[in-house]
Parts: sequence; C-alpha cells; structure tokens
Amino acid sequence: MSAATKGAAALAHARADNGPPVVLVMGPTASGKTDLAIALVEALAARIPCDIVSVDSALVYRGMDIGTAKPSPTLLARYPHCLVDICDPAEAYSAARFCAEARAAIDDIRARGRLPLLVGGTMLYFRALLHGLSPLPQADAALRARVRAQAEALGPVGLHARLAEVDPVAAARIHPHDPQRVQRALEVYLASGRPMTALWQTDGIGLGLPTLKLVRSPRERAVLHQRIEARFDAMLAAGFLDEVRALMDRGDLRPDLPSMRCVGYRQAWAYLAGNSDAAELRQRAVAATRQLAKRQYTWLRSEGGCHWLWDDDAPLQSALALVEQSLERGP
Repeated sequence: MSAATKGAAALAHARADNGPPVVLVMGPTASGKTDLAIALVEALAARIPCDIVSVDSALVYRGMDIGTAKPSPTLLARYPHCLVDICDPAEAYSAARFCAEARAAIDDIRARGRLPLLVGGTMLYFRALLHGLSPLPQADAALRARVRAQAEALGPVGLHARLAEVDPVAAARIHPHDPQRVQRALEVYLASGRPMTALWQTDGIGLGLPTLKLVRSPRERAVLHQRIEARFDAMLAAGFLDEVRALMDRGDLRPDLPSMRCVGYRQAWAYLAGNSDAAELRQRAVAATRQLAKRQYTWLRSEGGCHWLWDDDAPLQSALALVEQSLERGP
C-alpha cells in the first residue's frame, strides 16, 4: 500500500469513528511551535488536510504583530490560522470566549474530514479547552470598583498581602506587581466566599475528543533563553517600539488592559512612558519572557500524555509518526 493510500485509509478510519483526532502543538514561547505546525501541514497535505487553530491570547489582537511574533501576512495567507486578528486591543478576550470559538472551529474542521491542529503557548486556554472551565463567578462592576479602591489605598504589595490572607495558594502563584490577576482573585473570593484555587478544583465540561499532545521544546533551557533574547532583539530591529507607540497614540488604550499587559508590550509601554531606559526595557522584557516560559514548562510537565519533541530528535519526523499512529488507532 502506498503512503498516500495508507494515509487516505487512516483518514477514512478516523472519519468513521466520529472524525480525526485533535492534534495539539504546545510548548514554551520561542520554541518553534509555529514552524513545526506549518511543516506538519505541508508534510501531510497530500494525505491528510490540516487546518490550524491558534491557541494564543496575544495573537487574537489586531495591530499587535511584531511583539507577538505573529506569522507574517504572507504566511497567514498561505496557511490560515483560526482565532488570529479577531478582536481589537481595547477588548478583553477571555478563556470562555476562546473555548467557545475554538470548539466551533474544531467541530467545523472535523466535520469536513480535516485534521485540527491547535498551536500555541497559552496554557490557560489549553487547560480550559481540555479540562473545562471552572465555575468562577461573573465579573461584577460594583465589586470590581471596590477592589480597585482597595488597590489604590493599599498599593500593589498591600493588596497582594490581602490576597495572601484569603487565598495563599493564589498569592504564591501571582506576582505582587500583576494587579489584574491579584484583583481578579480577590473579586472571586469576595463574590463567592471561596478562594479561587478551591473553585479551580471543580472543572467544567472538557473537550471530550481524542487528542494527540505534542510538545515542542529545546532539550536545554539555556538554548531557549538564547532564543528569547535573540527574538526580542529582532523585534526591536523590526520596529516593535514604533508598533507600541502607534497603539499608545490611539488614545483609547491603557497599560492595564489585557492586550497591553502582554509580555513585551507592558515593558515597552513603560519605556515609552519614560519609566525605564533602553537597557532596562530589554532586561525586563527578556526576564518577563523567561518567567512566562517557566510557567509554561510547569504546566506542560503536569499535563499527562504529552510527547516531547526535542531539537536533537528529528521533531518533524517524530511528530509525523505520532500523527499517523493516532489516525491508525482512531478515537
């Protein structure tokens, strides 16, 4: 049996069992996830057509291209990504909205007998999609105003100390100078009477579909750190500061918005506002990106059933073999 015939038979088998599986290409920032996904699309094109769904909380925003390492317009035209450039930076994009839109995209892709390829590094989104959203209370304007007033009165360190009193686990995970997450954790406690971490223990409805979890990563953490530094320097050379300046000049964006709190954008905003110099900008942005990668690794290590694809282990060939095995097995 030829490779093409074998691939078509595998796809037919997967369709007969309620469609092909969902392939997840995960990994820390700057690990090469997008390159691997595109290589998979090309390698599988003659046998199993694939569609990419972005799992990235920054790529959803229009006008945020350089600092998010968004694929170029040419690349996106050739390899379309669902859930890229779907909202304005003035909007807030939630995990709940992601789950609804990602699930709709997955259902459409599978209904057409194609292979959904979910690619990204926003682990909260992967967790919410795979395991379900926790039943956290909805945001309340009056409660939010009350917490903001406390933040102004106590300052970031004082507010974080208040959170530590009611939810020490959340406080240990959230940096004192991450006011958005500190305030949200306090809102949840005040609205429900229970710590957010206790509510997280109760998951909602997960994806409920067969998945193949691929993790792209260099074997050595130092290699990833070098890539992070090189990528940020390349962003600066490509006009990242001009991009952030244009966003600031709109007049309707604030540094506390979720879009402007993305790694790199927060530090660039502070620099352009005169709160740091060029050396501090680079140091803070690189440090924040390393911290993001550390949190991503923590989640990935805790997620079961992952296949790690290292740089020195022919990651594309390994990924192809795993995809074909998954299709052969079916759901």
